[in-house]
Amino acid sequence: MTFNWHNPYLTPRTPVFARNLVATSHPLAAQAGNRILLEGGNAVDAAIASAATLTIVEPVSNGLGSDAFALVWADGELHGLNASGPAPNAWDLSYFRRRYGEDAQGRVKRPERGWDSVTIPGAVAGWEALHTRFGKLPFSRLLHSAIDIAERGVTLAPMVAKKWQAAVPILAEQPGFAEAFMPDGRAPQTGELFHFSAAARTLRLLADQGARAFYEGEIAEAIIQWAQKTGGALTLEDLRAWRPEWVKPISQQYRGYEVHEIPPNGQGIAALIALGILEQFDVASMALDGIDVQHLQIEAMKLAFADVYQYVADPGAMDITPEQMLDKHYLQQRAAKIDFTRARLPSAGMPRSGGTVYLTTADEHGMMVSFIQSNYMGFGSGIVVPGYGISLQNRGAGFSGDPKSANVVSPGKRPFHTIIPAFLTKGGQPQMSFGVMGGDMQPQGHVQTLVRMLDFHQQPQAACDAPRWKVNRDFTLDLESRFSPEVAHQLQQRGHQLKTVNDPYMDFGAGQFIWRLSDNTNHGYIAASDSRRDGQALGF
Repeated sequence: MTFNWHNPYLTPRTPVFARNLVATSHPLAAQAGNRILLEGGNAVDAAIASAATLTIVEPVSNGLGSDAFALVWADGELHGLNASGPAPNAWDLSYFRRRYGEDAQGRVKRPERGWDSVTIPGAVAGWEALHTRFGKLPFSRLLHSAIDIAERGVTLAPMVAKKWQAAVPILAEQPGFAEAFMPDGRAPQTGELFHFSAAARTLRLLADQGARAFYEGEIAEAIIQWAQKTGGALTLEDLRAWRPEWVKPISQQYRGYEVHEIPPNGQGIAALIALGILEQFDVASMALDGIDVQHLQIEAMKLAFADVYQYVADPGAMDITPEQMLDKHYLQQRAAKIDFTRARLPSAGMPRSGGTVYLTTADEHGMMVSFIQSNYMGFGSGIVVPGYGISLQNRGAGFSGDPKSANVVSPGKRPFHTIIPAFLTKGGQPQMSFGVMGGDMQPQGHVQTLVRMLDFHQQPQAACDAPRWKVNRDFTLDLESRFSPEVAHQLQQRGHQLKTVNDPYMDFGAGQFIWRLSDNTNHGYIAASDSRRDGQALGF
């Protein structure tokens, strides 16, 4: 790949070149990972150190009660890890029907916040699984930066403070939230010092006793005691029985490269479907930021989401397989539905029978890690375990209350998940580890940045900085404020319904990218970090 190194978009960022790299959404997390690399750790060690630090410096997006996914290039192949937890054994439709009732369509109502949105948190077990298989330095060493920052305090970065302030009116009454995240009775502001000694306590226990202490020991008991006291259904048996799962990534060819995602229950397949549709068109012949290329991508993304929302769930509950959804002939049929003259409201096809933090690391020995962890919707459920600083995700909000849905809530089942790491290979060799955090924006961010890099040869930082669009759940369209007014008007003329979505956590996503410059590891990598966050790419 020969990139065009010009960046036509307003940005404070330039790409970073190095043999060892960490790119995250917060500078202190990037520095924590870089420090591990300097001490002789590998890319997995650096990813864990960065992830642990992000739970302290960016608690608005993730925490010790998060879920996680990872793609790791090591030992000549790509490995996938699904560390998203399932529903408690007490959860079924009757449980939620008794507590919340049904809507007019007969769907069981379910909350987005509180204990009844908390599935088993998987991130800490994910760290352990990654370290056990690939780690080099002692696990305890990887937590030192996070512990030190939690105890000494972190000065709030601007984007973190903004999202923190937005969350307080929504979550202030959730058990443990105010005690943990509202010092002086309010959200801390940019430049103020925030101490998180309770989280430091948990991190020290993990360093001393290992990650299983979160699921079986003192930490697990504290979580369950808080659940019993404040109305949660989670039990010790739920925590003890669960383990993360190593999975085979799914992939799609695009412009001579292979794009890889974690298979369902995640939504990464949405990016692969959209790219498979776009593969049918000569995208590079269109104007880079013109109306045709934007319209085409949006319509492909809408078709992809229509299928994903219909079929994707925990794999054991899916009637349609990922292979069927990615069938070449099926994607050609879906591509034929795109009309270049007007926007269309998509519907699911019939395949042939048969508010998150993202980080990436790479080291000079060729190991590359694409890692994502999240609480969802900002601070997640709003539940925080007192004395331990564990803010719990609300991934249970991803379940459906429709009895006919493949994604209907049931005991021990994993919900539809929005967080997705991604990876790019060429000819069976690693090319790029990347991701774009931000709820439903994630597969859309994958598609938009890949089209810019692979069709138009934009360098990673420029592809990251370019203005974005977002297809909403109702198939209306959101445009970033820096989007071309002329193209926005043309999109409306083609029938796209523009809508401003108040989405303070997910916005238009935030990406991190590490691209391998050649097969010679001495040549190193280029990294980009999204200017929409406080993050940084750092290396040596």
